[in-house]
Amino acid sequence: MKKPWYEYMWIVSALYLTLGFFNILFAWLGMLCFIIPLVISAVKGSKSYCNKYCGRGQLFSLLGKKFALSRNKPMPRWMVSKWFRYGFLTFFMIMFLQMIFITYLVFKDVRGLSETVKLLWTFKIPWGWAHKVTGIPAWISQFAFGFYSVMMTSSILGIITMLLFKPRSWCIYCPMGTMTQLICKFQITKKEQNQ
Repeated sequence: MKKPWYEYMWIVSALYLTLGFFNILFAWLGMLCFIIPLVISAVKGSKSYCNKYCGRGQLFSLLGKKFALSRNKPMPRWMVSKWFRYGFLTFFMIMFLQMIFITYLVFKDVRGLSETVKLLWTFKIPWGWAHKVTGIPAWISQFAFGFYSVMMTSSILGIITMLLFKPRSWCIYCPMGTMTQLICKFQITKKEQNQ
């Protein structure tokens, strides 16, 4: 039986990480991974993006199950707790807002373009070879470097938890998954109040 098209979304995730390695402006495509899940959960009131279409989750399943890279162990209880998920979402959003602020500073010419990718919010790695496009405003490139840093960091965290625990362990504490879950809960509460 032929697999549905959305079961090949892992290719999109792998391609995204690869393209950003060669040209940082491809990082802007990652915004789709932010916008689409929020729109689906707001419109449909479901986590269908996370359950069906998320290429990153599929990639971790492929690596963990098909290639048997996962220990397939349950995550520690503290990692599946609400306080950890909401705490990680809060931390993630603070880092995201910091990235936006740095982009704003570059936009206002207060700060110069930093051609680095920051992994795990700590390690600055020179990434200048991936910035070959000229004639565009520096803030556009700065956002791309920052966003690619976010996507690479979350991919690294996902791979680490995939190796240590079950293949899709990242999905438990993924900030987008937590946000879509909150939106879905809000939608359910709203429907119940309207009945």
